[in-house]
Amino acid sequence: MAIREFNPVTKSSRGTKLVDKRGLWKGSPLKILTKPFKDNSGRNNYGHITVRRRGGGNKKAYRIIDFRRDKNDMKATVERLEYDPNRTAFIALVKYEDGLFSYIIAPEGLKVGDTIVSSRKSLPDVKVGNASTLKLLPIGTTIHNLELKPNSGAKLVRSAGSFAQLVGKDEGYAIVKLQSGETRMFLLDCLATIGTVSNADKKNEKLGKAGRNRWLGKRPSVRGESMNPVDHPHGGRTRGGRLPVSHTGVCAKGGKTRKKSKPSNKFILSRVKKK
Repeated sequence: MAIREFNPVTKSSRGTKLVDKRGLWKGSPLKILTKPFKDNSGRNNYGHITVRRRGGGNKKAYRIIDFRRDKNDMKATVERLEYDPNRTAFIALVKYEDGLFSYIIAPEGLKVGDTIVSSRKSLPDVKVGNASTLKLLPIGTTIHNLELKPNSGAKLVRSAGSFAQLVGKDEGYAIVKLQSGETRMFLLDCLATIGTVSNADKKNEKLGKAGRNRWLGKRPSVRGESMNPVDHPHGGRTRGGRLPVSHTGVCAKGGKTRKKSKPSNKFILSRVKKK
């Protein structure tokens, strides 16, 4: 996909750059693979706002994505590529040999008519869209849709344009380098899909107008300094030399927020801060 630029025929179209979706399926999603999606607008089960600046937005159905890829050694054919309003990546509708349909995250380069396969027992062809365990994949492979624990379903590397790289194997663990710069160990039985996630041009989009953000369910953001002191630590005429903090007083720029006692820390080999 590429970026589509608009002529400045209106104020909102001036400078607007959107991902070109003209090559995607234009119809409705497969109904049996959708379910109602309730937007909680950043509120918890008590109705209290826990994430600010969310609300409104267009109504959308949730597409059920197969993150497990548990149909071992069964080939599937890509029927079509679709836009998913619930995620930044595109999705692909695939049809298995037994006649069942499924949605998967579409990797970059996957085309309609391609055949893909998932296997935990033997290594399929090292081509985009195939999935296998880290034990079977060769070192240096670019991967996405990575499991944290075996058979738990993909949890990492799922957003548009993201990828990780298998850099080594040692004593029952695979060593994977993530895009954050973190190098981390995973059990060799964890499943991963070969390739890079589609829609890498998502980061180059310019929405052009505030209304397009409201369609996505994002509400306006008000600066802390423009609030009253009762509403924000930066409120009032001036910040008073205070370092940037959130409305709850947590350091907003550069401070570490990860808990030191997190059990999974032992699997992190290095964390290189991105420049």
